[in-house]
Amino acid sequence: MDTQTRHALKQDGFAQATASSFSWLSDHSSSVVRWVIGSAVLLVVVIGSLILWGVRTGAADRALGAALDTYVAPLAEPGVPAGNGIYATANDRSKAANQQFAAVAQQYGWLPQGAKAHYFVGITDQELGQTGSAESELKIAAGAWDSNVANLAKLALAGVYHQTARDAQAIDIYNALVAKPSETVSASAAQLDLADLYAAEGKLDQARAIWAKVKDADKEGASGAIAAQKLAAKQ
Repeated sequence: MDTQTRHALKQDGFAQATASSFSWLSDHSSSVVRWVIGSAVLLVVVIGSLILWGVRTGAADRALGAALDTYVAPLAEPGVPAGNGIYATANDRSKAANQQFAAVAQQYGWLPQGAKAHYFVGITDQELGQTGSAESELKIAAGAWDSNVANLAKLALAGVYHQTARDAQAIDIYNALVAKPSETVSASAAQLDLADLYAAEGKLDQARAIWAKVKDADKEGASGAIAAQKLAAKQ
């Protein structure tokens, strides 16, 4: 087959393929249009959702940051009246921060900042002696997908249980935290709290056993040093 013939056949094949494509598009034009429009709408929705997420996340960050600023605001010196951003007592400061954290939790509960806000609502509730609401808020935060937030809430919740004479529930939480620690709550931190609970119950042998274990496991760390001090004090 000569070159001219092959070239002609290629042109014919291309023409046939192009004609077939145009024929298919013609027969299915409405479906193609719907697909294109659907894809465009989906893209707009995705982009819009990302923009909205960014806006809401930024607003949540600012609101949570403002509440945290209140939570760590300075207290007035004795004899000096409280001023703007300075609170007369720790109780007054906790009340103000609690209200701000509660507003963040209510408005942004579906965002990560909302889970953090629930945790701080629980912490400030506990500081204000409101153990019932503290328990409710900490349970919400304990269900967060972020293990760092969840474990902090669980640790605080165990404290509420111990405070309200439910030591068995507190012990269960401490043991669970030891089994599954996180960056915010190490196994040794949970063990130290558990040992303190046993010591408060008068179970010094169990407390000493935990302190000794922490001391050996964290010889150079802060937890090991605390455990060593506890052991020395309870000899």
